[in-house]
Amino acid sequence: MALDLLPKSMLKAIDLLPDAKTPVTLFTRHSIREMVSGQGLAGYDLQLTTQGRDLAQAWGSYLIDNTDRVIQHCISSPIQRCVDTAALMIQGADYISPENNTHHIEIVEKGLLVEPGSFVLDIKQAAPYFRKQGALGFINSFVNNALPGMKHPINGVVDVLELIYDTHPTNINGISLAVSHDTILAAIIAVISKRTHIDQTDWPEMMEGLFVWFEGDSFEDSQLKWIWRGQLGHLSIREFQLSER
Repeated sequence: MALDLLPKSMLKAIDLLPDAKTPVTLFTRHSIREMVSGQGLAGYDLQLTTQGRDLAQAWGSYLIDNTDRVIQHCISSPIQRCVDTAALMIQGADYISPENNTHHIEIVEKGLLVEPGSFVLDIKQAAPYFRKQGALGFINSFVNNALPGMKHPINGVVDVLELIYDTHPTNINGISLAVSHDTILAAIIAVISKRTHIDQTDWPEMMEGLFVWFEGDSFEDSQLKWIWRGQLGHLSIREFQLSER
């Protein structure tokens, strides 16, 4: 079965979701892609494998069938494997509730969902460090605010969280999809968890994601809540932003 390839943490997360009346967003890494050697960024031209396509579709079906939700909104990195993951998850969801799921994928062109664009101010300064340190080392340097040409880690993560807030479902029983890359997801999880170091075991697997939702009437005054690998977390956006100063 295709779902046998789904990271086990995702099935566990279903049991921890809030009541279906509370809208949530699944911020996820794309599905299984072609493999590449080396420790740097995977090329933008790498595509989903047949297994990856089957997994994305099966996960979309399972998600809707087991949460009593519909996909209200979808955003994606412009990289094709992310767009394909989103489209296949929606296709899978349609097998369960075809009349309600969005069929529009909003491509986020501002760089917020492309690795490592969300966190970069000057790519010419930052790129040599990525090539030297590899993805894991680069993200560890980023979360410690130790790289030139990069945003402060809290500012970088807040930019992504605000994008998620702005595209978060507004209806009960809604779920939004945000499809991105491992580096973006790894950095967000580390920063909101107030960690200063992650290792390879912390790295997001393909098709692994973070469920998030917000409580509050504005982004600045909201409480962010999330589920990652069987753990519930929460923080105040306002206090989080103030901690950068």
